[in-house]
Amino acid sequence: MRKAIFLIFLPIIIFCSCEGSDKVADEVAQINVDLKVFRFDREFAQARPKDIPLLKKAYPYLFPVHYSDSIWIAKLEDTVQVEVLDEVGKSFPGFDNEQENLELLFKYVKYYFPKYKVPKVITVTSDVDYNNRIILTDSLLLIGLDNYLGASHKFYQGISKYIANDLDEQYMIRDIASAFAKTVVPSPRDRTFLSQLIYYGKELYLMEKLMPQNTDAVTMGYAPDELEWANVNEEQIWRYFIERELLYSTNSKLGPRFLDPAPFSKFELELDNESPGKIGRYLGWQIVKAFMNNNKITLQEMLTVPEEELFKRSGYKPRKL
Repeated sequence: MRKAIFLIFLPIIIFCSCEGSDKVADEVAQINVDLKVFRFDREFAQARPKDIPLLKKAYPYLFPVHYSDSIWIAKLEDTVQVEVLDEVGKSFPGFDNEQENLELLFKYVKYYFPKYKVPKVITVTSDVDYNNRIILTDSLLLIGLDNYLGASHKFYQGISKYIANDLDEQYMIRDIASAFAKTVVPSPRDRTFLSQLIYYGKELYLMEKLMPQNTDAVTMGYAPDELEWANVNEEQIWRYFIERELLYSTNSKLGPRFLDPAPFSKFELELDNESPGKIGRYLGWQIVKAFMNNNKITLQEMLTVPEEELFKRSGYKPRKL
């Protein structure tokens, strides 16, 4: 009978949830964002030696003062640089769709953080510096487009598959949302594994709210089957952490095993090869979701709640599928 009652109320719960989401979306749609995008990568690709002084004047922050003009002139003629710029031009001949996605992202940022000033957006190439593909400052957002050409692109041959899989246009907005989240999510208050789980959980929860149109897989940086594995095995993962008393451990090896990007998480069991990397971040995300579901608190307030307090108030219980 209880199951029948739950089934009766389930559509009401879903309706209320959707109604709340629609209300936020409607309010976000009314927000004006003055987003300016400058295609420096295309300007540089089309430049001639005589144009270098003009580019330096327009983009002084991209030209370190200790480099002479001869360095930039040489780059214009460098065959590798020319090929990179050509490939980026093929993948991103225009930027209209990307700009629309950026505008939507920053509308959500402004919705939750009204005082935020939208940065000037500059598209660049970075010699496939995938560790710095997005650089966000108070006034500038630099996007290294050569890091979003698709996992199978020839430039990424020799790069580990789990890294190359991230070098795709579908992850551009996610990476920008992550860069923003890092500016507002406070650093962990201590070195425990639990605090690190919650830190990443806060970041992912914020990213989820800033990108409601994205799937959880994209937000997490997982392939759909990797997210499915995490969902199915959530209870076993949590039991592993509890039974080995990892939550309050300060062992520095836990980060590389369960938090850092990697081809798989390192339980030191047979299931390792089936697991995706960053599984600890996934669990932290589930804990923060439970906290937000079980407490009447704003997104901004949640970000300041100490990690252990958040965990204790979350009432988190892993899913049993």
